[in-house]
Amino acid sequence: MNVTVRDDRIFPSTRRVAVVVVAVLLAASLTLYLWPDETERLFAWTIRPRMTPLVMGAGYFAGAFLFACVLASRRWHEVGLAFLPIGVFTAFMAVATILHWDRFNHGHVWFWMWVALYAVTPFLLPILWLRNRVTDPGTLEPDDARLPRPIRAVLALAGLVELAIGLFLFLWPEAAMRIWPWTLTPLTARVTGGWFALPGVSALLMACDGRWSASRVVVLAGAVLAALILVGIARAWGDFDPSNPLTWVYAALIALTLLGFGALYLGMEAYRRRRRAANRNALVTLDRRD
Repeated sequence: MNVTVRDDRIFPSTRRVAVVVVAVLLAASLTLYLWPDETERLFAWTIRPRMTPLVMGAGYFAGAFLFACVLASRRWHEVGLAFLPIGVFTAFMAVATILHWDRFNHGHVWFWMWVALYAVTPFLLPILWLRNRVTDPGTLEPDDARLPRPIRAVLALAGLVELAIGLFLFLWPEAAMRIWPWTLTPLTARVTGGWFALPGVSALLMACDGRWSASRVVVLAGAVLAALILVGIARAWGDFDPSNPLTWVYAALIALTLLGFGALYLGMEAYRRRRRAANRNALVTLDRRD
Protein backbone atom coordinates (compact mmCIF):
# COMPACT_ATOMS: atom_id res chain seq x y z
CA MET A 1 0.00 0.00 0.00
CA ASN A 2 1.44 3.37 -1.03
CA VAL A 3 1.30 6.02 1.66
CA THR A 4 1.99 9.59 0.56
CA VAL A 5 4.43 11.38 2.83
CA ARG A 6 2.94 14.62 4.16
CA ASP A 7 5.98 16.64 3.10
CA ASP A 8 3.91 19.51 1.65
CA ARG A 9 5.43 19.11 -1.79
CA ILE A 10 3.76 20.23 -5.01
CA PHE A 11 3.53 17.40 -7.52
CA PRO A 12 5.22 17.92 -10.93
CA SER A 13 1.89 17.31 -12.67
CA THR A 14 0.38 20.22 -10.75
CA ARG A 15 3.22 22.48 -11.84
CA ARG A 16 2.91 21.41 -15.48
CA VAL A 17 -0.77 22.32 -15.52
CA ALA A 18 0.06 25.64 -13.84
CA VAL A 19 2.47 26.55 -16.67
CA VAL A 20 -0.27 26.14 -19.28
CA VAL A 21 -2.89 27.93 -17.19
CA VAL A 22 -0.61 30.93 -16.53
CA ALA A 23 0.03 31.35 -20.25
CA VAL A 24 -3.66 31.16 -21.20
CA LEU A 25 -4.90 33.40 -18.39
CA LEU A 26 -2.21 36.00 -18.97
CA ALA A 27 -3.09 36.19 -22.67
CA ALA A 28 -6.80 36.48 -21.86
CA SER A 29 -6.23 39.13 -19.19
CA LEU A 30 -4.12 41.34 -21.45
CA THR A 31 -6.63 41.03 -24.30
CA LEU A 32 -9.65 41.90 -22.18
CA TYR A 33 -8.14 44.48 -19.85
CA LEU A 34 -6.10 46.42 -22.41
CA TRP A 35 -8.61 46.28 -25.28
CA PRO A 36 -12.08 45.94 -23.67
CA ASP A 37 -13.73 47.65 -26.65
CA GLU A 38 -12.26 45.19 -29.17
CA THR A 39 -13.78 41.91 -28.00
CA GLU A 40 -15.71 41.43 -31.24
CA ARG A 41 -12.38 41.26 -33.08
CA LEU A 42 -10.10 39.84 -30.39
CA PHE A 43 -12.10 37.48 -28.16
CA ALA A 44 -14.40 34.47 -28.08
CA TRP A 45 -17.56 36.59 -28.13
CA THR A 46 -18.58 40.23 -28.30
CA ILE A 47 -18.85 41.67 -24.80
CA ARG A 48 -20.66 44.94 -24.12
CA PRO A 49 -20.33 47.27 -22.28
CA ARG A 50 -16.63 47.54 -21.48
CA MET A 51 -16.99 47.06 -17.69
CA THR A 52 -17.63 43.34 -18.09
CA PRO A 53 -14.42 42.58 -20.04
CA LEU A 54 -12.52 44.79 -17.60
CA VAL A 55 -13.77 42.67 -14.68
CA MET A 56 -12.94 39.51 -16.59
CA GLY A 57 -9.47 40.77 -17.51
CA ALA A 58 -8.80 41.72 -13.88
CA GLY A 59 -9.93 38.29 -12.75
CA TYR A 60 -7.81 36.45 -15.27
CA PHE A 61 -4.75 38.45 -14.24
CA ALA A 62 -5.37 37.56 -10.58
CA GLY A 63 -5.73 33.92 -11.66
CA ALA A 64 -2.45 34.06 -13.59
CA PHE A 65 -0.83 35.47 -10.44
CA LEU A 66 -2.19 32.57 -8.37
CA PHE A 67 -0.91 29.91 -10.74
CA ALA A 68 2.44 31.70 -11.02
CA CYS A 69 2.63 31.30 -7.25
CA VAL A 70 2.05 27.56 -7.74
CA LEU A 71 5.21 27.54 -9.87
CA ALA A 72 7.20 29.66 -7.41
CA SER A 73 6.08 28.03 -4.16
CA ARG A 74 7.79 25.06 -2.52
CA ARG A 75 4.83 24.10 -0.31
CA TRP A 76 1.43 22.86 -1.44
CA HIS A 77 -0.53 24.32 1.47
CA GLU A 78 0.57 27.84 0.47
CA VAL A 79 -1.38 27.59 -2.81
CA GLY A 80 -3.80 24.70 -2.35
CA LEU A 81 -6.75 26.83 -1.23
CA ALA A 82 -6.98 28.37 -4.71
CA PHE A 83 -7.79 25.17 -6.59
CA LEU A 84 -11.35 24.41 -5.46
CA PRO A 85 -12.64 28.00 -5.85
CA ILE A 86 -11.19 28.22 -9.34
CA GLY A 87 -12.69 24.80 -10.07
CA VAL A 88 -16.11 26.14 -9.04
CA PHE A 89 -15.59 29.18 -11.25
CA THR A 90 -14.68 27.06 -14.26
CA ALA A 91 -17.85 25.01 -13.76
CA PHE A 92 -19.88 28.25 -13.90
CA MET A 93 -18.11 29.17 -17.14
CA ALA A 94 -18.63 25.73 -18.67
CA VAL A 95 -22.38 25.71 -18.00
CA ALA A 96 -22.74 29.33 -19.19
CA THR A 97 -20.99 28.37 -22.43
CA ILE A 98 -23.38 25.49 -23.04
CA LEU A 99 -26.46 27.59 -22.24
CA HIS A 100 -25.39 30.46 -24.52
CA TRP A 101 -23.52 28.58 -27.24
CA ASP A 102 -25.06 30.73 -29.97
CA ARG A 103 -23.59 33.93 -28.51
CA PHE A 104 -20.01 32.91 -29.24
CA ASN A 105 -17.89 33.62 -32.29
CA HIS A 106 -17.35 30.03 -33.41
CA GLY A 107 -14.80 30.99 -36.03
CA HIS A 108 -12.39 32.73 -33.65
CA VAL A 109 -9.31 30.98 -32.21
CA TRP A 110 -10.19 32.35 -28.75
CA PHE A 111 -13.51 30.50 -28.90
CA TRP A 112 -11.75 27.17 -29.23
CA MET A 113 -9.27 28.10 -26.51
CA TRP A 114 -12.24 29.06 -24.31
CA VAL A 115 -14.02 25.75 -25.03
CA ALA A 116 -10.87 23.72 -24.40
CA LEU A 117 -10.17 25.55 -21.14
CA TYR A 118 -13.65 25.15 -19.71
CA ALA A 119 -14.21 21.64 -20.98
CA VAL A 120 -11.14 20.41 -19.08
CA THR A 121 -10.55 22.57 -15.99
CA PRO A 122 -13.85 21.90 -14.14
CA PHE A 123 -12.66 18.29 -13.81
CA LEU A 124 -8.89 18.72 -13.85
CA LEU A 125 -8.55 21.28 -11.04
CA PRO A 126 -10.56 19.30 -8.45
CA ILE A 127 -8.58 16.17 -9.42
CA LEU A 128 -5.28 18.00 -8.92
CA TRP A 129 -6.54 19.30 -5.57
CA LEU A 130 -7.60 15.82 -4.43
CA ARG A 131 -4.27 14.29 -5.46
CA ASN A 132 -1.99 16.98 -4.07
CA ARG A 133 -3.84 17.78 -0.83
CA VAL A 134 -2.62 14.53 0.73
CA THR A 135 0.85 16.08 1.08
CA ASP A 136 -0.45 18.89 3.33
CA PRO A 137 0.51 18.18 6.95
CA GLY A 138 -2.19 20.56 8.15
CA THR A 139 0.10 22.10 10.75
CA LEU A 140 1.36 25.60 11.40
CA GLU A 141 4.80 26.65 10.21
CA PRO A 142 7.22 27.78 12.98
CA ASP A 143 6.48 31.48 12.39
CA ASP A 144 2.91 30.94 11.17
CA ALA A 145 -0.29 32.11 12.85
CA ARG A 146 -3.98 31.39 12.90
CA LEU A 147 -6.26 34.06 11.52
CA PRO A 148 -8.06 35.73 14.43
CA ARG A 149 -11.59 34.46 15.05
CA PRO A 150 -13.24 37.81 14.19
CA ILE A 151 -11.39 37.86 10.85
CA ARG A 152 -12.49 34.30 10.11
CA ALA A 153 -16.08 35.22 10.96
CA VAL A 154 -15.95 38.21 8.60
CA LEU A 155 -14.46 36.03 5.85
CA ALA A 156 -17.18 33.41 6.31
CA LEU A 157 -19.95 36.01 6.17
CA ALA A 158 -18.43 37.77 3.15
CA GLY A 159 -17.96 34.43 1.42
CA LEU A 160 -21.60 33.45 1.92
CA VAL A 161 -22.80 36.83 0.62
CA GLU A 162 -20.55 36.69 -2.46
CA LEU A 163 -21.56 33.12 -3.20
CA ALA A 164 -25.24 34.05 -2.86
CA ILE A 165 -24.75 36.97 -5.29
CA GLY A 166 -22.96 34.68 -7.70
CA LEU A 167 -25.77 32.12 -7.61
CA PHE A 168 -28.38 34.88 -8.04
CA LEU A 169 -26.60 36.20 -11.13
CA PHE A 170 -26.21 32.71 -12.55
CA LEU A 171 -29.65 31.25 -11.79
CA TRP A 172 -31.78 34.35 -12.35
CA PRO A 173 -29.89 36.43 -14.94
CA GLU A 174 -32.99 38.30 -16.14
CA ALA A 175 -33.74 39.53 -12.62
CA ALA A 176 -30.10 40.51 -12.14
CA MET A 177 -30.12 42.45 -15.42
CA ARG A 178 -32.90 44.70 -14.12
CA ILE A 179 -31.01 45.86 -11.03
CA TRP A 180 -27.31 45.55 -11.90
CA PRO A 181 -25.28 48.81 -11.97
CA TRP A 182 -24.14 48.27 -15.55
CA THR A 183 -25.81 46.59 -18.52
CA LEU A 184 -25.73 42.80 -18.60
CA THR A 185 -26.94 40.13 -20.99
CA PRO A 186 -27.97 36.65 -19.81
CA LEU A 187 -24.49 35.37 -20.74
CA THR A 188 -22.54 38.18 -19.07
CA ALA A 189 -24.79 37.93 -16.00
CA ARG A 190 -23.86 34.27 -15.60
CA VAL A 191 -20.18 34.98 -16.27
CA THR A 192 -20.24 37.77 -13.69
CA GLY A 193 -21.85 35.33 -11.29
CA GLY A 194 -18.80 33.12 -11.65
CA TRP A 195 -16.56 36.02 -10.69
CA PHE A 196 -18.56 36.41 -7.46
CA ALA A 197 -18.65 32.69 -6.68
CA LEU A 198 -14.86 32.36 -6.95
CA PRO A 199 -13.93 34.83 -4.16
CA GLY A 200 -16.94 33.65 -2.17
CA VAL A 201 -15.70 30.06 -2.04
CA SER A 202 -12.15 31.32 -1.44
CA ALA A 203 -13.26 33.33 1.61
CA LEU A 204 -15.16 30.34 3.02
CA LEU A 205 -12.13 28.08 2.65
CA MET A 206 -9.83 30.65 4.27
CA ALA A 207 -12.23 30.89 7.20
CA CYS A 208 -12.30 27.09 7.55
CA ASP A 209 -8.53 26.51 7.23
CA GLY A 210 -7.45 29.44 9.38
CA ARG A 211 -3.71 29.26 8.66
CA TRP A 212 -2.26 32.55 7.48
CA SER A 213 0.37 30.76 5.39
CA ALA A 214 -2.46 28.97 3.53
CA SER A 215 -4.41 32.21 2.97
CA ARG A 216 -1.56 34.60 2.18
CA VAL A 217 -1.40 34.06 -1.60
CA VAL A 218 -5.19 34.11 -1.94
CA VAL A 219 -5.34 37.41 -0.03
CA LEU A 220 -2.68 38.90 -2.31
CA ALA A 221 -4.57 37.75 -5.41
CA GLY A 222 -7.79 39.20 -4.00
CA ALA A 223 -6.08 42.54 -3.43
CA VAL A 224 -4.73 42.52 -7.00
CA LEU A 225 -8.21 41.73 -8.33
CA ALA A 226 -9.86 44.50 -6.30
CA ALA A 227 -7.24 47.07 -7.35
CA LEU A 228 -7.66 46.25 -11.04
CA ILE A 229 -11.46 46.36 -10.78
CA LEU A 230 -11.27 49.78 -9.11
CA VAL A 231 -9.18 51.03 -12.02
CA GLY A 232 -11.72 49.40 -14.34
CA ILE A 233 -14.57 51.27 -12.62
CA ALA A 234 -12.75 54.54 -13.28
CA ARG A 235 -12.10 53.58 -16.92
CA ALA A 236 -15.70 52.51 -17.56
CA TRP A 237 -17.56 54.96 -15.32
CA GLY A 238 -19.78 55.89 -18.25
CA ASP A 239 -21.20 52.35 -18.19
CA PHE A 240 -22.63 52.86 -14.69
CA ASP A 241 -25.96 54.35 -13.69
CA PRO A 242 -25.19 56.87 -10.89
CA SER A 243 -28.86 56.90 -9.90
CA ASN A 244 -28.71 53.18 -9.12
CA PRO A 245 -27.73 52.66 -5.44
CA LEU A 246 -25.98 49.43 -6.41
CA THR A 247 -23.44 51.48 -8.37
CA TRP A 248 -22.17 53.00 -5.15
CA VAL A 249 -22.56 49.80 -3.16
CA TYR A 250 -20.49 47.89 -5.73
CA ALA A 251 -17.73 50.52 -5.85
CA ALA A 252 -17.65 50.76 -2.05
CA LEU A 253 -17.44 46.99 -1.60
CA ILE A 254 -14.55 46.70 -4.05
CA ALA A 255 -12.72 49.53 -2.27
CA LEU A 256 -13.39 47.93 1.14
CA THR A 257 -12.11 44.60 -0.18
CA LEU A 258 -8.86 46.22 -1.26
CA LEU A 259 -8.44 48.06 2.04
CA GLY A 260 -9.42 45.01 4.08
CA PHE A 261 -7.11 42.61 2.29
CA GLY A 262 -4.30 45.16 2.38
CA ALA A 263 -4.70 45.67 6.12
CA LEU A 264 -4.96 41.91 6.72
CA TYR A 265 -1.82 41.21 4.71
CA LEU A 266 0.25 43.91 6.39
CA GLY A 267 -1.00 43.01 9.87
CA MET A 268 -0.41 39.26 9.55
CA GLU A 269 2.99 39.70 7.91
CA ALA A 270 4.04 42.04 10.75
CA TYR A 271 2.88 39.41 13.25
CA ARG A 272 4.90 36.72 11.44
CA ARG A 273 8.00 38.90 11.55
CA ARG A 274 7.57 39.34 15.28
CA ARG A 275 7.14 35.60 15.71
CA ARG A 276 10.25 34.94 13.62
CA ALA A 277 12.29 37.40 15.67
CA ALA A 278 11.02 35.88 18.91
CA ASN A 279 11.96 32.38 17.73
CA ARG A 280 15.46 33.56 16.80
CA ASN A 281 15.91 35.23 20.16
CA ALA A 282 14.78 32.08 21.93
CA LEU A 283 17.33 30.00 19.99
CA VAL A 284 20.10 32.48 20.80
CA THR A 285 19.19 32.32 24.48
CA LEU A 286 19.27 28.50 24.44
CA ASP A 287 22.68 28.53 22.69
CA ARG A 288 24.10 30.82 25.32
CA ARG A 289 22.84 28.60 28.10
CA ASP A 290 24.45 25.57 26.48
